[in-house]
Amino acid sequence: MSTKEKAREKVSVKELLGLNNEIIVYNDDVNTFDHVIETLIRVCEHAPEQAEQCSLIIHYNGKCTVKTGPYDKLKPQCTKLLAAGLSAEIV
Repeated sequence: MSTKEKAREKVSVKELLGLNNEIIVYNDDVNTFDHVIETLIRVCEHAPEQAEQCSLIIHYNGKCTVKTGPYDKLKPQCTKLLAAGLSAEIV
């Protein structure tokens, strides 16, 4: 019988809160699938398959989390999504 050692990692509360931000893109009746896919590839650096999957989730569920990370990194990306005509917010 072997003993497993569990390592405890100290993580600050500030660090935990900084990683919990998400960009959510909402469905609309204006943008085409191609536009949403191309924008996610360009702005969020999605692979084409990932962008396509996100666009389908947005269409059928009404919204999709397209990116997570620290607020400082997400803010310019969300601004670019909005400038491209997508409905998005950081939560």
